[in-house]
Amino acid sequence: MNDLQYEFGMVGLGVMGRNLMLNIADNDFSVIGLDLDGAKAAAVEIEAGPGKPVRGTTSTEEFIQSLRKPRAIMLLVPAGPPVDAVIKSLLPLLEPGDIVIDGGNSYFPDTERRVLELEEKEIHFFGMGISGGEQGARFGPSMMPGGNREAYERLRPVFEAVAAKVNGEPCVTFLGNGSAGNFVKMVHNGIEYGIMQLIAETYDVLRRGAGLSDDELQATFQAWNDTELQSYLIEITGEILQKQDEETGQRLVHVISDRARSKGTGKWTSQNAMDLQVPVPTIDMAVLMRDISKFKEERVEAANLLPNNRLQEAISTDHQEFIAKMRNAFYFAMISTYAQGMAQLKVASETYKYELQLQDVAKIWRGGCIIRAACLTDIRSAYEQNPSLPNLLLDSKIGGDLLDRQDDIRIIVKVAIDKGIAVPAFMSALAYFDAYRTETLPTNIIQAQRDYFGAHTYERTDKEGIFHTIWN
Repeated sequence: MNDLQYEFGMVGLGVMGRNLMLNIADNDFSVIGLDLDGAKAAAVEIEAGPGKPVRGTTSTEEFIQSLRKPRAIMLLVPAGPPVDAVIKSLLPLLEPGDIVIDGGNSYFPDTERRVLELEEKEIHFFGMGISGGEQGARFGPSMMPGGNREAYERLRPVFEAVAAKVNGEPCVTFLGNGSAGNFVKMVHNGIEYGIMQLIAETYDVLRRGAGLSDDELQATFQAWNDTELQSYLIEITGEILQKQDEETGQRLVHVISDRARSKGTGKWTSQNAMDLQVPVPTIDMAVLMRDISKFKEERVEAANLLPNNRLQEAISTDHQEFIAKMRNAFYFAMISTYAQGMAQLKVASETYKYELQLQDVAKIWRGGCIIRAACLTDIRSAYEQNPSLPNLLLDSKIGGDLLDRQDDIRIIVKVAIDKGIAVPAFMSALAYFDAYRTETLPTNIIQAQRDYFGAHTYERTDKEGIFHTIWN
């Protein structure tokens, strides 16, 4: 093979970079990888096997010279300063028209800065979120690229080949300008936080509230994956609940610490939503609950000082009836979470001039990614029918589904309150629904208060203008 004909370059041959390289090669595209660790550079060739168009190197010069022009180079290195360091090392060897793709979880303002900096040198920079983890990278991820639309054509054949497929459609498409790709991935991760918290609360209510056994819990999540709740996160929860601990013989989940970790992307989603003044309360609650989980010692002390004596009271319905209500409640809250994230994407697209097509976002989330779910087909259809839809709750089918299930989520929330079980994600999802459909909110009182103590003025309902009252 001619060394100058490698179709694609990969910088960073860790788990994600190596698996994506192998995926590219399996789809008959030649790919060369760069890593300063010689063992990683050599290992990727061995893993690919003889005859595969794969090569690894530790030489930046050799790497650049071996790529077809305009060069397409993906970085899979830790977000932050490492990305800037790699760009700095590549820049002296790049030429106008070359394309650099950041495949990590970079914060979107960093991507926006890099787009502008490289644009001055006539080099295209893409921020591309990748979802699906190690298995996704190897066999088909969901990919969310944003940058220059014309430059994307150089990347499209490779990306469409390696992406996950749903009904023959690749789970990748050009999303929008500038940092659109990283922004969409950030919101994807926020929705992921929200749904994971909802699953955790569901597990807690069924276990501590309804008294389901380990076997009943596992069977419930496994069965739900054959319903409208079908999703990757429901599927793996069923598998997690089945796993036994080799040391103790009990279910492994019972010996896993409840101190939750995070890498910050959920927090970024919440922070940005506040900047845009778009409410995403379920995502906010998911971030909050990971934070409160870290105060383990204080929670142990509080549990002894403030005991919960309500858990002994039996629920008034049988298990199967309660599970059915829980299923409807979860569906309601899950759709509410998607609605919050999609609303944030719509406002961000207008604010940052991304030109996002939300039906495309829903389309590429249907496969490969962590939040893939059957409900995304309905979400995609809603935006296809009305691309300017401001909120999924305004779609007649989706809104109707929530109306039909609202009684059950109210019952579940009441049971949790009576039992002293914290369900902030469920409560916030329901409150979002109720607030959004309220024609007149009580925030007129807030406006009056603001004018009273700070002369901040207010608007009236009966005539145009800005008003101030001398209250005392």
